[in-house]
Amino acid sequence: MEADKDNANPTIINPSDLPSRRRSAPTEKRPGVFDALAPAYPSLAEPLSSPEASSDSDASDEEDREEIDEQEVYDLISTISDPEHPLSLGSLGVVKLDDIAIFPPTSPRSRISTVSVLITPTTTACSLTTVIGLGVKVRLVNALPPRFRIDVRIKEGTSKTADEVNKQLGDKERVAAAMENRSLLAAVTSVYQEFDETLEPRRWGSLEQLDIA
Repeated sequence: MEADKDNANPTIINPSDLPSRRRSAPTEKRPGVFDALAPAYPSLAEPLSSPEASSDSDASDEEDREEIDEQEVYDLISTISDPEHPLSLGSLGVVKLDDIAIFPPTSPRSRISTVSVLITPTTTACSLTTVIGLGVKVRLVNALPPRFRIDVRIKEGTSKTADEVNKQLGDKERVAAAMENRSLLAAVTSVYQEFDETLEPRRWGSLEQLDIA
């Protein structure tokens, strides 16, 4: 029932107003960062390189590897389903392009960049911030290369439970433990739906197949 929802009347952003990148027609396939995910996520199988591409030149691969930007991160998480409404996190403004940042390695010897995502619940009394945060965290951990550290937080002042949820999201062991809770796992699994704003959601697959340890 609508009365049982934390926010029965959320603000919905028109799909045409959501940030997107217009891509020109591909002329040649290039290496894609999501190739290894194709068996688990068929919808992400957009191979961008030819199978014949050489793999014996690490230096060349390093130079030619596809860079990740804020728009690509947004595209990965904006289509996640809201656990309370049959809408995407992007259309509800729960995830926003302006709240995504990518920071370079902190030292010359490090190759680890940081992807930072701030989440804005539709109401400060939202009881599902943990589910949303875990959904976004697990999505990015499994979609992005290991050279990225994922930092997902609830935006300051947007939730009464922000501090508690942020501590959990920042602790790898607590995230793994949370995903062993069957009730919480079922709730997080429910948000793993890819949305076309005009179509029914399409399942990506069970979180039990995801490696977050």
